[in-house]
Amino acid sequence: MLIAVLYSYNGDAATMDAERPAHRAYLDSHPGLRLSGPTAAGGAVIIIEADSAPALEQWLDDDPFWKAGVISQRTVTPWNPVMGTWREQLGV
Repeated sequence: MLIAVLYSYNGDAATMDAERPAHRAYLDSHPGLRLSGPTAAGGAVIIIEADSAPALEQWLDDDPFWKAGVISQRTVTPWNPVMGTWREQLGV
């Protein structure tokens, strides 16, 4: 299943800069990572294929950004894309 993860950051730019390489490497290590990137609103959108949202949320607990406290809010929810040109590219 595809799962959408929404992060909101707390604005601690110095900690984010220090942890960004480890954060990106950690996300990239998940074999189900499909898309990830920051938003202009001070957060990020991550799309991951995983067995369940609770299992993914547990895995995300080890994200260096989460451990460093720069994520002020995290939403993890199954996502069902039903329209759009990226559906085929995502294999859904």
